[in-house]
Amino acid sequence: MNNPVRFFIADIHLGENEPAAHHFDITAGFLSFLKQLPNGCELYILGDLFDYWVGDDVDSTLHKQISDALNELSSKQIKKFFVHGNRDFLIGKDYAKRCDMTLLGDINCLVNQDKNIVFLHGDLLCIDDHQYQKFRKIMHKKWLQKLFLFLPLFIRLKIATKLRKESSQHNQIKSETIMDVNPQAVIDMMIENNANIMVHGHTHKPATHHLTINGESVTRIVLGAWHDGISYIKQEENSTTLKLYSQSFK
Repeated sequence: MNNPVRFFIADIHLGENEPAAHHFDITAGFLSFLKQLPNGCELYILGDLFDYWVGDDVDSTLHKQISDALNELSSKQIKKFFVHGNRDFLIGKDYAKRCDMTLLGDINCLVNQDKNIVFLHGDLLCIDDHQYQKFRKIMHKKWLQKLFLFLPLFIRLKIATKLRKESSQHNQIKSETIMDVNPQAVIDMMIENNANIMVHGHTHKPATHHLTINGESVTRIVLGAWHDGISYIKQEENSTTLKLYSQSFK
């Protein structure tokens, strides 16, 4: 093994009005977390960094604050990688450049001795939620995304607000099982990617799951959302193991 220290996070859900909504400032917690990252590490953000994203052209105070903080990490030789989530899948090359971070695909692998760590946002594993998967397929059509981004900002914001409201209403009547990952989808993805460790977010159910695939012990680690505190996974330098950590906001 010859890997640097790695950190994985997801579902931070940064937003303009978050302190009033959650009774603490997630942005302050996130910025504090970034400042504590060690020199030369790698940071993997597995989606939903923001609560919503309607285009790189939105130059809000929050967006600039976050891009400045991420960009500043480069002075500490910290590499940043981003996997799109279901709420911020429109983050593009312009904003990534401002953050000095690399955009990755939906499903990614890191070599972990003779196996791989497969990591993703996690929504692709929730195949029992047929309604969401149909919506996702539509919204990830490039021509539709280009059309949306061409609309005036106030219209994009109205559409985003409407979609978030409808999503929240639909989720309230869906069963927990439907919105969670499909066990067979997990197995299939790990086999396909020759992985013995899977890392994802999306479900907001932080846990370390141990399972057996073809007689081999493998691990699935789920990141928590930052509604209640900091959730991250750490892989120490030259280590093959990953550990989930939770920390309350101060």
